[in-house]
Amino acid sequence: MFKKGQNVQQEFGNQIMKVIGFEPELIENVVTQWEDDEGTIVTGKFMESQLVPAEQ
Repeated sequence: MFKKGQNVQQEFGNQIMKVIGFEPELIENVVTQWEDDEGTIVTGKFMESQLVPAEQ
């Protein structure tokens, strides 16, 4: 289980995302946020099994 504020990334991705919340009643229950190349803040939802802790 991840913690709010933890940095994560997709198993085969390189985008570092921050966990900002959880939606326990949904399959895609980990809510993440990151900044894209143009500086736009993007929010996404992932299944916990799709994510791994980001290596700093």
